[in-house]
Amino acid sequence: MSNFLATFFYVGYMRPAPGTWGSLVALFAGYLLITYTGLYGLSISIFICVFLGYWATWAYTHGKAEHDPSEIVIDEVAGQWIALLPIALVHLSGVTQALMYLLAFVGFRIFDITKLGLVGWADRQVGPLGVMLDDIIAGMMTAIIVFAVIWSLA
Repeated sequence: MSNFLATFFYVGYMRPAPGTWGSLVALFAGYLLITYTGLYGLSISIFICVFLGYWATWAYTHGKAEHDPSEIVIDEVAGQWIALLPIALVHLSGVTQALMYLLAFVGFRIFDITKLGLVGWADRQVGPLGVMLDDIIAGMMTAIIVFAVIWSLA
């Protein structure tokens, strides 16, 4: 069960770049969550994803030498969904909405890959907290940028 959750339904085994695949699947899942359940559904899903992700990461890596194997992508799912929060806050349509989803995806991947600032600090933490926390922070940093762009367009 931990393998199934940690790899987000085995998406983490897709190659190359499993983190990018995980983020892309999370983007589409986030779109569906926002479309059908709105801000509340996305927020509850993030909460569940973070807690189940922490547990699944702990269970999957327990007793293994590597604490953050590339196939674990539940952290990317949580971070990507956090990056989508500003989109769930306001009604966007057409091209603007599509561009904000693209910005949330690209921005999150940039922060996650480059490990800028607090993302890098969190990535250096050992254990499931470090695995989850760097993507949570990357998602928060991206959400701030997405929110600023949406606000500037208003």
